[in-house]
Amino acid sequence: QVQLEESGGGLVQAGGSLRLSCAASGHTFSSYSMGWFRRAPGKEREFVAAVNWNGGSEYYGDSVKGRFTFSRDNAKSTVYLQMGSLKPEDTAVYYCAAGLLTGERALMRPNAYKYWGQGTQVTVSS
Repeated sequence: QVQLEESGGGLVQAGGSLRLSCAASGHTFSSYSMGWFRRAPGKEREFVAAVNWNGGSEYYGDSVKGRFTFSRDNAKSTVYLQMGSLKPEDTAVYYCAAGLLTGERALMRPNAYKYWGQGTQVTVSS
């Protein structure tokens, strides 16, 4: 069982930065691949970024490539999403997720993840 708790969301102006954190409980955190997804009002859940269980591979959605960076600290059982050059279209609820996954296709599919956090709101004003 893994429990996830996101933090770090808030209101920021366009062009600004935010860092989201996702703290995980459980003794096997290092075995899990982690992902970030977001859902904007009236839109489907969108893949943002993922990192595999050992941190060796990172994947990003096309809309955030070059602006967002995903990292993990297994010693702290925490993952981070550093978001820069934020745009109003980045406004959404951001969720972190955990799963025993490998491979790019699996890490980009929300239905492949077993555990989810409650989400944190990110609002980017123009």
